[in-house]
Amino acid sequence: MAKTVIDLDEEALALAAEALGTKTKKDTVNAALAEIGARVRRERALARLLALDEEGAFDKGREPGFKEEVRGSWGTSASDT
Repeated sequence: MAKTVIDLDEEALALAAEALGTKTKKDTVNAALAEIGARVRRERALARLLALDEEGAFDKGREPGFKEEVRGSWGTSASDT
């Protein structure tokens, strides 16, 4: 981990600590960075899914009877759910 000296908005830090359930400034900053990183990864994954959908990757799943076809191939039936 890198050690960095920065000025922090104490009010924003306190709110972040409350929301994240952290006790120290270091833990709060690290948790906030992790949360933002996770959000960016989710946004990128969603963008990839949307692009796949636009390309028609999920069209088969929208066809009538698809769920029954897939469940049947896995050895389950619609009555099992």
